[in-house]
Amino acid sequence: MTQINRSGTVCFGDASINIWEEPKRTSIAQWNEWEKLFRKQVFKRFIQQLNRLGWHVGEWDEADEYRCIAHNHRTCTKGDLQGQLEITGRTVQFQMWQDVANITREDGKGRYEFDKEKRMPYLIHLEMQRTRNRIRDYLCNVFAGYDFKDMSPNANRRGPGGLTAMEWVERDIRSTGHFVEELGHARISMGRNETSAEGETITHGARVFTIDNKGRIVSGTAYYDLNSSWHVVTGKYGVLCSQASEIYLHNPGCLRVKRNERQRRQRLEREMAKAIKAMDFKRAQVLKEVLFPDNEPLYLIWHKGHSAWYAPNFCGYRTSASDAGKYTRAELGSYIQEDYLTKAVPLGEAA
Repeated sequence: MTQINRSGTVCFGDASINIWEEPKRTSIAQWNEWEKLFRKQVFKRFIQQLNRLGWHVGEWDEADEYRCIAHNHRTCTKGDLQGQLEITGRTVQFQMWQDVANITREDGKGRYEFDKEKRMPYLIHLEMQRTRNRIRDYLCNVFAGYDFKDMSPNANRRGPGGLTAMEWVERDIRSTGHFVEELGHARISMGRNETSAEGETITHGARVFTIDNKGRIVSGTAYYDLNSSWHVVTGKYGVLCSQASEIYLHNPGCLRVKRNERQRRQRLEREMAKAIKAMDFKRAQVLKEVLFPDNEPLYLIWHKGHSAWYAPNFCGYRTSASDAGKYTRAELGSYIQEDYLTKAVPLGEAA
């Protein structure tokens, strides 16, 4: 097929496809001639392709109100997918939307919603993608100087209609500023950044086991990111960011058992604090026996600099003693000795 010499950019937006050209303007007559050719070669071809793809392209639905510009607009429909095509100066824009699901506006018009692609039902989203992909391919084949730029919200999102897990990982590790082309990842500067939970060396692309944010053991492929962080690809769209110390090169065993001790401890202490505030001391006692079955003395840790108590798991601070983390003597470790910054306080004295 003979190509037409036109230079421009085909760009994807939020459920839209836009065409931009940058012509030189030397005179009014030259500009008028250029606009006529732009309409004939680009705008009319766009309409032709929509018709071929099964779209109904009709008169603009606001033509009666804005008759003077109606010839630059078209209203388009295909099933539940709607669109508006318009030509303005050196640009052609085709915006698509739907009004059948996930609409938050009182007028029920999806056209004016943000994140149009995200709100589209799956099949409607597929049809939107098919439409603009086919039009992009056609225009970039017909016009010799057209290039493509993807600025749609899904361009950087993982999931159906967006990036796969491998595409997302590749983009992320290349954008760190430390990427080494020969290695395929950033340089690993310290041994502990590649040392697994068993003490062995993790290699880029190795098959590993790791712990997800629910404490479950999952398997995947490890790709080095930065410092001690690794991306573990668990499926077509699934990625976990894990520290080297959370990665196992061999089956850690007991795959059905969750490794969620920290989350469990935080949740139980939070529920115990709620029960105390609600004066439900029977429930608080039950939770205390679950947390500390040996009925040993408990301590709180006071941080003098922040004038606050340590939260559960030594993570954060709390101003209320009832919300503070409770620790056994064995858990205190070096905190048992008072220093210039911290002080261990028996639970009875803290209250």
